[in-house]
Amino acid sequence: MSMHPSRQAYVEEADGDDDAMEGISLADVPLDQNHYMGPSIPGMANETAAEIMSQFDRKRRAAKLLVPTADRDIKARLRSLGEPITLFGEGPSERRDRLRGTLAAQAETAGEDGDTLMQETEEGGGDEQEEFYTRGSQLLLDARRELAKYSLPRVKARVAYQRRESTIPLRAHIEFRNTIKEQMSGFQLYGTETSNRPVGIVRFSPNGKYLAYGNWDGQIKLLNVPNLDQKQAYRGGHTDRTTGIDWMPGATLEGSNVSPSSVNFASGGGGGKVQLWSLDNDKPLATLEGHSDRVCRVAFHPSGRYLASASDDTTWRLWDVNTAQNLLVQEGHSKEVYSVSFNGDGSLIASAGLDSIGRVWDVRTGRVIFIMESHIKPIYGLDWSTDGHRLLSGSADGFMKCWDVRAMRETNSIGANSGGVTDLRWLKGTDGPTSGVALQENAEGELIPKKASTLVVSSGFDKNIQIFSADDWSLCKTLKGHSQAVLSTDISSDAVWICSGGKDRTIKLWSREDLKGL
Repeated sequence: MSMHPSRQAYVEEADGDDDAMEGISLADVPLDQNHYMGPSIPGMANETAAEIMSQFDRKRRAAKLLVPTADRDIKARLRSLGEPITLFGEGPSERRDRLRGTLAAQAETAGEDGDTLMQETEEGGGDEQEEFYTRGSQLLLDARRELAKYSLPRVKARVAYQRRESTIPLRAHIEFRNTIKEQMSGFQLYGTETSNRPVGIVRFSPNGKYLAYGNWDGQIKLLNVPNLDQKQAYRGGHTDRTTGIDWMPGATLEGSNVSPSSVNFASGGGGGKVQLWSLDNDKPLATLEGHSDRVCRVAFHPSGRYLASASDDTTWRLWDVNTAQNLLVQEGHSKEVYSVSFNGDGSLIASAGLDSIGRVWDVRTGRVIFIMESHIKPIYGLDWSTDGHRLLSGSADGFMKCWDVRAMRETNSIGANSGGVTDLRWLKGTDGPTSGVALQENAEGELIPKKASTLVVSSGFDKNIQIFSADDWSLCKTLKGHSQAVLSTDISSDAVWICSGGKDRTIKLWSREDLKGL
């Protein structure tokens, strides 16, 4: 009868002298990686753990290789390697992946000296460099200066807020979070509205009284909350799926300088266009054109003056909302860019997509300051905490990861939605560090923890919406009601409502029975 190597080692040690009864070192225990792992997709062949780990290692090494981003440079590099410069039906992103794979295979074949040899070859060509910059326009320079002027005072105010917040005892935070968990566990289905096509994106207005959604027919509609009756149906949206909607900061809020007749929200979808919409006109106020493929997600800068758009053309762009001018075309991703998100200070923007790698950029300088590399499948969701330095990413690998940009590392990996995460949203609240609302005190004069960023909601291919506490990442509630994948979700700023849109062609509204928030 055969015996597992680790068990055999233990038995052999036990047969020796008395000192050997202490066992063996953990580092000396053989690892068995020949067991089979179930396929992630039905119908695929089983693979051993060793094969899967080997694939991860190859992918990690390939991601570190420096390859050109311009298509003409990619073709020239392929030609120098004796490879076809293009294959039938191959696009720029696939061609870049093929070059990366070829270089990775060469490095693996060359062994330890592969990276050195490859680097020498690249330097010998003289045309390719590790980094390259494209001269920006005067408009971009002016925009970067305005972004710096806007963000620096907000950073100062946030740091002052957080210093005061750090004096709150841990016990007070725990008690406060436990109360929130109990409140959120009471969420249930409140109402449902149907659409003629799958719903790709849902977003609450800043005041929580409206819900904008877009479907796979390119339509955009505005619903009243909570009765979900139609307030506005917009015309001239997108030629294909509407997958991105974001509201202008301050829109719909009392005392705001954003009027119903001005730009209130933006949308992105098939056709490569970004549309700007008001509340009282069913036609777009402006159209931002430049992307060569579908626009996935869009995000307003906290100032409301700028807008970012992520596209299947492997770039994200920065726009001036007032002039409808394109300020920046940012490359850097090898595949489609699906999501973009600004932090609350307005100094950083995160981008991610189908290459499963996320990047954090300083919008004031254009430099990449952090790269997120631990997801193994496409990233569909990005959102910043109100603290300005924590970032959430949601991927088709089923995990939601929290990244600390200050510490430059991944802090948490949460199993969120089996089958993949499609969208995630952090509770922004109305009392965050950049909201202008000071920390509240109780009757004894003790500071009360803020409500902002205490909750996260995620949606996924498992047909569920998950509510997580954002400190210990415990699951507060699973909302079930969709019959197919949930493609998008959102939570209102007061946490009274959660909405979701799915492939089952429905928009659902969720709340507590008493209709109370936090």
